[in-house]
Parts: sequence; structure tokens; C-alpha cells
Amino acid sequence: MDGDTFQQWKNQCLNKCDLSKKGSVDEDISHIVAYINGHDHYFTTSSCSGRIILFDAVSDCPDVQKQNCSWLFVTHQKCLQEHLFAGLGKSAGEATFKFEPFVLHVQCKHLEDAQLLHTVAINSGFRNSGITVGKKGKIIMAVRSTHCLEVPLSHRGKVLVSDEYLDFLVGVANQKMEENLKRIERFNECLKAALQPQEESSLQEVVDKKPVYRRRRKRIQGSSETDCDSQSVKEKTESNQEEIDFDLMMLS
Repeated sequence: MDGDTFQQWKNQCLNKCDLSKKGSVDEDISHIVAYINGHDHYFTTSSCSGRIILFDAVSDCPDVQKQNCSWLFVTHQKCLQEHLFAGLGKSAGEATFKFEPFVLHVQCKHLEDAQLLHTVAINSGFRNSGITVGKKGKIIMAVRSTHCLEVPLSHRGKVLVSDEYLDFLVGVANQKMEENLKRIERFNECLKAALQPQEESSLQEVVDKKPVYRRRRKRIQGSSETDCDSQSVKEKTESNQEEIDFDLMMLS
């Protein structure tokens, strides 16, 4: 990836208007977005800290798309039962209650940058994360998880479930939101553990101008999914090694 091209893409993305419904970055992840955008090899293209939604779809429409829906309420925090009841009172179609977890799309300068970020996401509990490479060479790493919730509640404006069940759903959605916020914090910690040593190492190598010995270790089996120390992140991004070898690398 040409450095000038990547920087041009980054400038264009960060300078354009935010076209989301909210029009700004969610508060719970603003520090993560700012940290990523401050790094030379990354920038964010879209994000959501996680949300609880009640939306109304057009009756008898098999394809539920945004243009066929009206949002009865949305929150990026815990949901209150009265919000759900008030929203259902405005429903005239197919009301659906939904929890969507944290999602973050990051464009990366090099494939190895994306692989490092992918390791950070997996270690933080975002098991559905993945990397895509576009035709123009754009490398996107998507941070995603699978702990979603989607439940239909009404048909043609008529609520089909009891108040007790609605109260239960609010509790389940709020538990998922709590877990979502914990994973976001783990991601933030793992991200800094992975990138800060990398930045400090680059500066130290320039100062020292000495040979650097790099040891590649066999991948440790059975490690914790939330292990975020820099050495663990580095080891998990390398291929499994059948033997230990030492490479002498001279800095130019």
C-alpha cells in the first residue's frame, strides 16, 4: 500500500460529514476511535458502541430494510421498561425489539496491521471479527461479535406477548449491554497493549542502532481469550512454529 494513497483515503474519510442518524461518535467508544485515528496505520470508517432498538416494519413486507422501517425508540445505554411500552403504543405494523452489539470498521495500511488488530479483537471476545480486501487494495478489519438479540413483538399493531415477557426481554437486553461494555473496555486495553509497545520499539530501535534478536516461539495452547499482554498478542499473530529459531536482523 502506497503511503500517500493511504493518507489521502484517511484524510477524505475523517474530514467528511457524519451521515449516521446520531451524527457523532458514541460516547462509550469515542476514546477508542480517537486513539485509532491517531495512529499512522489505521483509521475508522464506521462505528457503533451497541444499541437497543424498537423498530416498526411495514406489515406483510418480507424484506425488512431500513427504508421500510420506522424507529420507535433507540438507546445506546440500558433500556427502561416504560420506553418499550411507550414505543409499542406507537406501533402500527410489525414491531421488533433488537439488541445490536459494538461494531467497528477500521481501514488498515498493511495486511499485517489488520492481522494485529484482528488478534486484539478476538482476544477481547469479538469472535465474529474479520478482514476484507477490496479491489482497490483497501484493507478493512471489522470488529464484531455474535451476542445479538432480535424478537418480534407485534403484528399489524397488535402486541402478541405479555407484559411479563416484555419485562423479561428488557432484562435480557440490559444484561447483553453490560457484557458489551465490558468487552469494549477489554478491547481498549488489548489495543493499547498491542500498539504502544510497537510504537515504543520503533523509537528505541532508531536510537540504539544495534542488532535485534527476534525469537519466534511456538504458539501457546489453551491461553485465555482475554490475554492482552503485548507478548501474547505478538505470539498469536504469528504462525505456529514447530521449532524455535533465532534470526539476526541488522538495522539499516
